[in-house]
Amino acid sequence: MARYTLAARIRSEKGKQAAKKLRRENRIPAIFYGPGAASLMLTVDAHELDMIMKKKTGENVIIGLQIETDKGTDSKTVILKELHSDPVKTDYLHADFYEISMDKELTVDIALHFINTPKGVVNGGMLQPIRREITVSCLPDKLVDFIEVDVSELEIGQSLHIKDVTLPDGIKSLLDLDLTVATVMAPSIAAAEPGAGEEQGEGEAEKKEETPEA
Repeated sequence: MARYTLAARIRSEKGKQAAKKLRRENRIPAIFYGPGAASLMLTVDAHELDMIMKKKTGENVIIGLQIETDKGTDSKTVILKELHSDPVKTDYLHADFYEISMDKELTVDIALHFINTPKGVVNGGMLQPIRREITVSCLPDKLVDFIEVDVSELEIGQSLHIKDVTLPDGIKSLLDLDLTVATVMAPSIAAAEPGAGEEQGEGEAEKKEETPEA
């Protein structure tokens, strides 16, 4: 997957007024943190971050963060953990950068892209995706933007499970392999129950990572 570079500066002030001042300068507050790393309050250029977000093709974004300090530039490899936006103006409000190591596995969610037309759909059925993403573990250099799932062989009434999905080399699922990712419903069921087959939260592992206050 593509990697990007983003410049960052250390900031000393925090709070709503400081954040508003930064945004008037087309910058947004950010936080850098990670295992064994001291958290740093940062600021990044909103336009540069927006360019990265427009170029990315997946949910997970690996960035080479270039942090300007009094002693020079300190380079950190990070994943964009969370990006907060204004729900009305869609402006970025805050970014969380989590430091990663290229030789240590990550736990991330990767989107599923269903490809080809199921045989059951050709015969009048309806494809019902159950999961749009799965939780996996992999090294950063094995991370992909999405995983393609071929549903062409599914007949009406048949389902595809995680164990049936071909995962890219170096990526392993952290979910129960018997969980359903897609099914083809019969026409009568699809018409009567448009939301049939949806699973909510089944088998999802809660990931609890503390994010330092900005």
